[in-house]
Amino acid sequence: MSTAIAFENVSKSFTSKGRTVTALRDVSLTVEKGEIFGIVGFSGAGKSTLLRTVNALERPTSGRVVVDGREISALQGRALYAARQRIGMVFQQFNLLESRNVYKNIAYPLRLAGLSEAETLDRVEELLRFVGLTDKALAYPSQLSGGQKQRVGIARALATRPDVLISDEATSALDPQTTGEVLALLRRVNEEYGVTILLVTHEIDVVRELAHKVAVMEDGEVVEHGSIYDVFSSPRHPTTRRFVSSVLHHIPSADALAKIRAVHRGRLVQLHVEDRDTNHPFLSQVARAHDVDVNVVFGGVDELQGRLFGSLTVELLGTDAAVDAAIGGLRETTTVSELPAADHRPIDKETVHA
Repeated sequence: MSTAIAFENVSKSFTSKGRTVTALRDVSLTVEKGEIFGIVGFSGAGKSTLLRTVNALERPTSGRVVVDGREISALQGRALYAARQRIGMVFQQFNLLESRNVYKNIAYPLRLAGLSEAETLDRVEELLRFVGLTDKALAYPSQLSGGQKQRVGIARALATRPDVLISDEATSALDPQTTGEVLALLRRVNEEYGVTILLVTHEIDVVRELAHKVAVMEDGEVVEHGSIYDVFSSPRHPTTRRFVSSVLHHIPSADALAKIRAVHRGRLVQLHVEDRDTNHPFLSQVARAHDVDVNVVFGGVDELQGRLFGSLTVELLGTDAAVDAAIGGLRETTTVSELPAADHRPIDKETVHA
């Protein structure tokens, strides 16, 4: 695959009232052509600032941003305008022109690009069909739902046939059902038009649903990046683990673990389950081989990009020697973490099962 966007040691600082704030710190990332790449982070992480360097709405203090082989951060004037025509942008708050109907909103960038009336009409009609709003061509933004407004925003962003689409929190103002519809539309943009999509969001579920790869940002830095499967199945950085745990409930919280300990007196271990493990009955085989009883007391398995992964919290019952041997056997197949024993006070069983 060839590179669509490259961030090369990008840093960005702002100075206001004598105070300097660093928004980006030496960010290096590569987005390949045809990918959907998600950037996730909590508020203030720097993700929107990074996104805005792609079309030079922000220019790096140091480093380079290269889009389709050209250093966009160094372009000016007509060269920059021409480069921006190849980069569509979708906004959180839609940014539609309230005084213009849907047709004219989508046609606006085409008129700026100098297309004829006939060419503009053909392109707008094509995009209205694509986003499912043919019957809304003469409606005004005030007459549209939030989801319909975002569809118009996507159509407008696609008007000049961009190679890259950047999306800044495009679903955060939408309800869950409408979010799903917009994500499905963005997936079609990627698959049917071959457009590379770079999106930023604080909603990790959006990235999980749509992206091929993800980068996690904190305090202006990329703290972890990789394929969706690798990052979700084996998060390394604490910030990544916080995001992943908010949508994947494979590992018990401290409260849940206390309740588990109240009714399960055996030794507890956590097993990391990967796609290769799901058709292999290693748990029952180890239990038989080492004469231990096994109870799965917490966990789950999810699917990402056609592959399964998850975590199981397991109680092992038997002599210390047998359990030690069983843990050793499990480690030959998968990653095992033994949960340390803890003093626990008795909990009412009605509370445990609430």
